[in-house]
Amino acid sequence: MHLTILYRGSLISCNYGCEYCPFAKRQQTPTELSIDKQELQRFVNWISQHPQHQFSILFTPWGEALIHKWYQQALCQLTQMPHVQKAAIQTNLSCNLDWVEGCNKDKLALWTTFHPQWVKRDRFVSQCLELDSRGVRFSAGVVGFPQFKNEITALRRELPPHVYLWINAVKKELPNLSTADRDFFESIDPHYHLNTHHYPSFGRNCRAGKSVFSVDGKGTMRRCHFIKEEIGNIYDADWERNLQERPCVNATCHCHIGYVHLEYLELDKVFGGGILERIPDDWSYSLPGDSGFHSHEVQI
Repeated sequence: MHLTILYRGSLISCNYGCEYCPFAKRQQTPTELSIDKQELQRFVNWISQHPQHQFSILFTPWGEALIHKWYQQALCQLTQMPHVQKAAIQTNLSCNLDWVEGCNKDKLALWTTFHPQWVKRDRFVSQCLELDSRGVRFSAGVVGFPQFKNEITALRRELPPHVYLWINAVKKELPNLSTADRDFFESIDPHYHLNTHHYPSFGRNCRAGKSVFSVDGKGTMRRCHFIKEEIGNIYDADWERNLQERPCVNATCHCHIGYVHLEYLELDKVFGGGILERIPDDWSYSLPGDSGFHSHEVQI
C-alpha cells in the first residue's frame, strides 16, 4: 500500500523574521530542539521498520528545519530506503546544500520559498541554481503580496524556465487585489488561481485519512493538518486499522497541502508525481502571451 505522510514535529522556530509569519525569529531551547531531534529519528526508524508499505513523506515544519542537521540526515536516510518513493520538505533554503549528496536525489524534493523581506534575491537564486546543478528537484515560490511584484518579476527572469515559480495567494487580501495584480500573479504562475479559493469540502471524499495522513512528533495520526481529531498513533500495533475513508468535516479547504487531496478537484491530474513538492506535471514556462505552459481548469 502506498501511503503519504505529512510530518510536523515539535520544531516551531525559524531563523527568518518575516512579519507575516507567526514563527518569525522564534527560538527554542536546546532541550526543546533535542526533543524534536529524538522524535524525528524515532519516526525515521519507524519508516524503516515498515517495508511492506511504500511511503511518500512531506515535512511541513512550523519553522525552518534544514538549518538543523538532523533534518538533513533524516532526508538522506529516508531517500536511501527502497520502500520510500519520495521525501520532500518545505524550506526557506538558507542552509548549506552539501548534505544533498548523501541523498538518493531521484527521491529527494524541496518546496522552497523566497522571502524578500529577509533574504537578498541573489542569495536565494544562487541557492536555487546550486540545487539545479546538483540535480535536485524543487519548486520555488513567493507569498503573493503586491509589494513583492518587482522582486517576483526579477526572480522569474533569473530562475531557469524549467523551475516552477508558484505564488501563494494571501486569502484575506484577495478582495483588495486589483485586476492588474491578479493578472500579474497569473502571468508568473498560471496555476495561481487554484490557490485563490476556499474549496467546498464538507462531506466530500478526500484521500486524507485513508492513504494520506499527518503525523506529529509523538506519532499521533490525524487525517490532515486542518482537522484536530486524532485517529490513532503510528507507534501502536494496530495503527493501520485507523486508515479508512472519511468524508471531510470542515466546511472548506484552502491550503495546497490540504485541498490537493480532495478527490473531486482531481488535482492529481495537474500535479501528478509533483503533488508534494508543488510542481505541476510536465511543467514548462514561457513568457506571457506564448503558449509554453500547461494549464488545467478545476471546476468548483
